[in-house]
Amino acid sequence: QVQLVESGGGLVQAGGSLRLSCAASGSIFSINDMGWYRQAPGKQRELVAGITSGGSPNYADSVKGRFTISRDNAKNTVYLQMNSLKPEDTAVYYCKADSVRTRSWGRTFEDDYWGQGTQVTVSS
Repeated sequence: QVQLVESGGGLVQAGGSLRLSCAASGSIFSINDMGWYRQAPGKQRELVAGITSGGSPNYADSVKGRFTISRDNAKNTVYLQMNSLKPEDTAVYYCKADSVRTRSWGRTFEDDYWGQGTQVTVSS
């Protein structure tokens, strides 16, 4: 059983910073891409930033230059440093781990997993 646990959300004033963390736990053998998504009320979930297992990042245009994604493969953890936050960044932020390989009873399993979400609120 794989779990993704997020932390670091909260309330911050515009222009402030927050750092989100997402740790994957379980009998994990490897993880491919990891990423952060967000969903604001009444809107679809959107990709904020992603990072490959080799550390190559990609960002949504709306956060380029303000957000930085990183990961620690040894800890199966992905981070999102968010600076210069704007009210429009307000959303529930979810982490995702793609192609997570686990081993159990001599068999290898592969699946994608989502975290439970953490609220980020930016006041104007």
